[in-house]
Amino acid sequence: MHTMKFQIYIQKHTTQITWTTAALIVAGFLSKYLINSTVFYQIFLAVASIIAVIPIAIHAYQAIRAKVISIEFLVTVAVVGAFIIGEYNESAIVTFLFLFGNFLEQKTLSKTRESIKSLTEMAPTTAEIVQSDGSIEEVDIDDVDEGDIVLVKTGAAIPVDGVVVEGNGYADEAAVTGESREVNKSLDDEVFSGTMLSDGFLKIKATKVGDDTTFAKIVELVEDAQDTKSHAEKFIDRFSQFYTPAVLLIALAVFIFSRDFKLAITVLVLGCPGALVIGAPVSNVAGIGNGAKRGILIKGGEVMDTFAKIDTFVFDKTGTLTKGSTSVSATKRYNDDFKQTLALTAKVETLSDHPLGRAIMQYADDQKIDYRNLAIRDNQTVKGQGIIAKIEDHQVLVGNMKLMTAHQVMISEQQRADLTELQGTGSSVVIVAIDDQIAATFGVSDVIRPEVAEELAALKAGGAKHLVMLTGDNQVTANYVAQQLGIDEVHAELLPDQKVEYVKQFQDQGRHVAFVGDGINDSPSLATADIGIAMGSGTDVAIETSDVVLMQSSFAALVHAYKLAKKTVLNTRENVTIAIAVVAFLLIGLIAGFIYMASGMFVHEASILVVIFNAMRLINFGKKNDAKLAPEVVHG
Repeated sequence: MHTMKFQIYIQKHTTQITWTTAALIVAGFLSKYLINSTVFYQIFLAVASIIAVIPIAIHAYQAIRAKVISIEFLVTVAVVGAFIIGEYNESAIVTFLFLFGNFLEQKTLSKTRESIKSLTEMAPTTAEIVQSDGSIEEVDIDDVDEGDIVLVKTGAAIPVDGVVVEGNGYADEAAVTGESREVNKSLDDEVFSGTMLSDGFLKIKATKVGDDTTFAKIVELVEDAQDTKSHAEKFIDRFSQFYTPAVLLIALAVFIFSRDFKLAITVLVLGCPGALVIGAPVSNVAGIGNGAKRGILIKGGEVMDTFAKIDTFVFDKTGTLTKGSTSVSATKRYNDDFKQTLALTAKVETLSDHPLGRAIMQYADDQKIDYRNLAIRDNQTVKGQGIIAKIEDHQVLVGNMKLMTAHQVMISEQQRADLTELQGTGSSVVIVAIDDQIAATFGVSDVIRPEVAEELAALKAGGAKHLVMLTGDNQVTANYVAQQLGIDEVHAELLPDQKVEYVKQFQDQGRHVAFVGDGINDSPSLATADIGIAMGSGTDVAIETSDVVLMQSSFAALVHAYKLAKKTVLNTRENVTIAIAVVAFLLIGLIAGFIYMASGMFVHEASILVVIFNAMRLINFGKKNDAKLAPEVVHG
């Protein structure tokens, strides 16, 4: 029990031990060169060595109990050896550099974890519950139940996932979506725990609380991801199991053949693979942290490795490449008063609940057209054709070609050509005739996101070789969308299980496949692909099924995530190369006689800092493009 307490105490005060060691070393050199006292010099450095080796030896002991021969064990043996040959200056400097390297390593690593820290700090700890009598009670966040009504005031964090039942305000959802803009929230809108209400007030009915909230799942996911090892880390772990004992055997062999104990101890110190061990994890943590700050959740180092190898991106169409809701995409006008035509058309569509009609009404609202006060004197719905209505002395026909033909409305060659053109884009066409004359045609379709074409080109520039679209929509519409976006391969009119079969076919061809969907309807394909990428606002299915979650439905975020994965893997390889090169340099320098224990340890610790600082470059990767990560279109 006492031993355990001592170990914990030492680990908590390692930083103070490091600075105490530094002070003793300075005092030793001052006593040697200022008062010419070799005795004090030896005493100060011996004490410094003993103090500094304690936390190192504790780590070595703990590792041995776990049946691992660690770097700390090599350093501990080296210090004992230095004591045996009376090289107190070497042992003091070696232990200080080792502790100082660990200190800087922890300081630097903490910077890469700031994204997680900032996330967890956003998590609210209390909530104001509206009681049945209207009074407000502040309770611990763990005491909030589903169905409770929570009051959130200006400047407060929203403590639950829920639906607005009263009030209006603007919420900063950057913690969930990564998108740095305020979103208006009013009656029946969905809100997320951890987001901030920057203006107004809301009463929210809790639908998810505690660890079930989207925010809590995000924090857990990113924490788990940073602890998930990449292929490089797993290789290094296996490598270290053999490397460290090998260094011990080499040092023993050096002593047997050379009878030079100091040389053997130096081999132990310089053979420590510190930069090699830290290089891969720090790259992994920095890369995942970069994504987390931007609303991109990558589930660990192994996912990062696989993502970097992707050469084929397979996209769902509706809600992914397109906005996911029908709207007016094109108009053809055949009279001089389009505003009146649009007003009459929208008024007729109030009689229908068809999606095409709703799209035209929304279009009229967006154009600020006042049509709701118009009076409909008579109307008739013709099944499969459209609607006929009498509005303010005008007879209005809204429907398809069959309706026009049945009422002998003349259509010119140009108007027929326009209809063919609209149909060729995959749009549904609504024809409007006023007083027996064609007045306009409306093309209604699921509109392509405006940023997609540019970002898909950037995806190809980043290394993607094949862009594929799999959709349940008709072939004409699919071909049109693919042509507009530069998609290489299109397969239409598919059921979900047929999409999975195509993903498997691509994999059988040797391709590395990523499937990009909304994380709900496409869950089977997301799970089958090498990498499943969910574009959406953090649904449970999206988070659990996919390997990468883009909290904002942004193609700029997809491109950033892909480039980030490639950059992270490259950064890891750079760090491994640096580490191996330094070990080789030290051993060559030792043989050549220009590297000694203290100088070698200095180079060794410097190499650790080099790989850490190299990895830290990932934190700011893509920063200049952050403005693009706030999309014009957010698919909910």
